Amino acid sequence: MEYNLPSELVKNLDFGGEAKDRVITGVNKLAQAVKSTLGASGKCVIYEDGRGKPVITKDGVTVAESVVLRDPVENMGATLIKEAARNTVKDAGDGTTTATVLAEAIIKQVDTAVADGLTIREIKDGVNETLDSVIGYLNDIAIDVEGDMLKSVSAISCNNDKELGAIIAEAYDKVGKNGVVLMEESESEDTYVDIVDGVKVDCNLTSPHFVTNTEKQTCELDNPLVFICSSEIPNVRKIQTILEYVIKNNRALLIIAPVAQQVKAALLMNKVKGTIKVNVIDLPGFGPTKKDATEDLAILTGATVLNEELGDDLDLMKPEHLGEADFSVTDDKNTVLTLEGMTDDIEDRIDELNKQLSKEQNGFIKKKLEDRLVMLSGSVGIIRVGANSKVELKEKKDRVEDAIYATKAALQEGIVPGGGIALLNASQKISTGQAGQVLLNALSSPYEVIMDNAGLMMNPSNLKEGYGCNVINGTFPNMVREGIIDPVLVTKSALKNAVSVALTIMSADCVISNIRIENASS
Repeated sequence: MEYNLPSELVKNLDFGGEAKDRVITGVNKLAQAVKSTLGASGKCVIYEDGRGKPVITKDGVTVAESVVLRDPVENMGATLIKEAARNTVKDAGDGTTTATVLAEAIIKQVDTAVADGLTIREIKDGVNETLDSVIGYLNDIAIDVEGDMLKSVSAISCNNDKELGAIIAEAYDKVGKNGVVLMEESESEDTYVDIVDGVKVDCNLTSPHFVTNTEKQTCELDNPLVFICSSEIPNVRKIQTILEYVIKNNRALLIIAPVAQQVKAALLMNKVKGTIKVNVIDLPGFGPTKKDATEDLAILTGATVLNEELGDDLDLMKPEHLGEADFSVTDDKNTVLTLEGMTDDIEDRIDELNKQLSKEQNGFIKKKLEDRLVMLSGSVGIIRVGANSKVELKEKKDRVEDAIYATKAALQEGIVPGGGIALLNASQKISTGQAGQVLLNALSSPYEVIMDNAGLMMNPSNLKEGYGCNVINGTFPNMVREGIIDPVLVTKSALKNAVSVALTIMSADCVISNIRIENASS
């Protein structure tokens, strides 16, 4: 008998404690590999990639993604923890190892609480209520980033590499809080910051098939021509002239317009064939701001906005209507364009908006004008990463990427004491019931793992609030003054995702897994 549909695959069913134990075993195996990287004294992990090539990394999510366990039920546990790490990266760009450590600790505490007679429902209610209190505590103690704090955040996220931290801090110093920082490989062994004119717009990927960088899940176009149309493109024939021009001149094309599904399908088919390098994103802005935002983008790129509803004929469009950018990158949230330079038209537009802003009284409209000014006057910092070998380059890029996101998170919501101290202090300051204590007991786990990785011991009850261990020199200073800090957004995201995944795992009573070939024959 042949089985073609997923629903027809023969399954293994495991129930109750046995199933849960195997899932937890998978969680523990993954956590053991990941948590060895946590903290300033964390170790590197060497893993074998799909081609048998050894890779060295200290990035938690990279370690997690490399793990696939032989036992299918154990692997489910590991995969669920990976989800917590992935979501944390998506939310805050860092904190994957912390999320993994917390998830493992929460699962252990839930298991103990169940053995003591608490029900899963009681634990869920208590943990979620306590989670709100912990988040509130973190928000209350958050400190705005200023001065040398930026260097400290960047350095810590780079695994205490002060040189890299200074480079990332320099990039954010130059582009500002609302600026954009990207990472590219350097053409030399040096790592440095390159500041270029650029803009970030709230236009994400319209199809995963436009992705060119599978590792980052982004669409990257080098030196693309930019076509902007505020009316829908109903068929390929309407833009045939432009497509032929782009292909003939071997250029990439960024289309910013509402596009009919059949047009998108045709473009994707030609992209897969290698005929054209193309990406399609929606128009920027929303509602009444869409027209202004679209015109701003046209000025930035040098494009002409076309609209058949206003009398333009796409059949008659010419290459002169196209704008261009040095580089474009689109992910699941935004599109970033790096540009040649500031033109007179852009300067005039900025002056016009500043005049409008000085006269505007409506708070909503003022905010929109400020957003447009940020877009028009923004710049992009490009950290060009260099190294002596491909192995070193990969490891270095992982650290830089984490640090970029962490620094951005710190600028957005502030920082809290690092080294696991913020969560440890929360567990000491918050009072809750027996069920909520499950979460509080787990909050000390990042601190304990960091200390263990450093080979140090210290009773956390002897520490004053905000004080912790500098594992580099073994002292116990005020963590913020010492520059040992974490972005509050990263800490909150890691905690929320860990709680969600851990409670989901512990709520399961049945695990259904596909029968592997080797098992089916036995």
